[in-house]
Amino acid sequence: MNKLHNDLKLRERAQSAFPNGVYGHQASQSVSPHHPQFFARAQGCRLWDTDGNEYIDFMCGYGTNLLGYQHPRIEEAARKQQALIDCATGPSPMMLELAETFREKVEHADWTIFAKNGTDATTICIMTARAQTKKNTILVADGAYHGASPWCTPSPAGVAPGERAHQITYAYNDVESLRNAAEEAGDDLAAIIVSPFKHDVFVDQEWPTDDFARAARAICDETGGALILDDVRCAFRFTLGATWEVIGVLPDLCAMSKSVANGYALAVVTGNEKFREGASQIYTTGSFWFASVAFAAALETIAVIEEESSIEAIKAAGDALRSGLNEQARCHGFTLRQSGPSQMPLVLIDDDPTWEKNNFLCGEAAQRGVYMHPWHNMFVSAAHNATDIAEALQRTEGAFAALKKQFS
Repeated sequence: MNKLHNDLKLRERAQSAFPNGVYGHQASQSVSPHHPQFFARAQGCRLWDTDGNEYIDFMCGYGTNLLGYQHPRIEEAARKQQALIDCATGPSPMMLELAETFREKVEHADWTIFAKNGTDATTICIMTARAQTKKNTILVADGAYHGASPWCTPSPAGVAPGERAHQITYAYNDVESLRNAAEEAGDDLAAIIVSPFKHDVFVDQEWPTDDFARAARAICDETGGALILDDVRCAFRFTLGATWEVIGVLPDLCAMSKSVANGYALAVVTGNEKFREGASQIYTTGSFWFASVAFAAALETIAVIEEESSIEAIKAAGDALRSGLNEQARCHGFTLRQSGPSQMPLVLIDDDPTWEKNNFLCGEAAQRGVYMHPWHNMFVSAAHNATDIAEALQRTEGAFAALKKQFS
């Protein structure tokens, strides 16, 4: 059973070093005390905390690890580029090569803008839509997460009321709700922003219905607004293009990040010709946005995905994990609600309205060396091979036994 000693000392130091300990989505205060806050090493699909405990990781850096931590080909490409040029007075030709690669791989893409974080990408999409349409109103799914800037942060602290002006919410997968929101926007509809599937925290995930996705596309076609796909979490886990390509609906603008460079900081906005002029009018930049190491990592990530059939491998690993967890839960008298695609599974327990059982289960799993999250969608990587999944399930068997003992 994993024990945390050094980690607790580091947390104490973090309380004074930061405003209130580690901040943002990687803060561990909200999950069980058995989830470590700090890690010392990562390799493949495994993490080691500062006490030397090993974990089979099913959060994958909250989605940044697609092919495996320290993937040798990605790291070699990054090292080679670092030896030449990275962050300098201007970009290297690597930036152009990557943009042309996205134009080739992404069906709707006629142009690309690079940045660093998912919030950068979604914000650029919003600005581009408003610049192109000369309109203001954005339709946003109720409860959806699109980043941490004032226009979209889930916390109201520090946000002026005007930052959320010109937004109307709709219910995901509800065509009538979406059409009503569009009618409310009237002649001022600049964009609909939508996730590839509903992956909000705490609630069951939902894959989009064909009717919903096509209604969003039709509304934008009718009004001239932009259909923005927030592909920050999902990019490269279903296809090398925009995720809605798999259901036959193309966005006008797409925001990608997290896994596109297998952990190197990179965000990507792709857009079609209709919105090129708007994208050329906005001013958006960052000194680190032109750094070449992440571009090299992204190019090699794309090559590895194609050569090693990584998307298919990720799905197979996710299917095996999902099946094994279901069987363990059944054998111990529990029913799981596993929702969303197996590449990004959300695992909840029935009859657990406050997530007490699930938090306990994930804490017990952490003590046994499996890192799972009790209410955020998890991620499976191509580094999770059949042996890793089997070993993880051997460990979670004890976690389910502890859950049964605690709540029987």
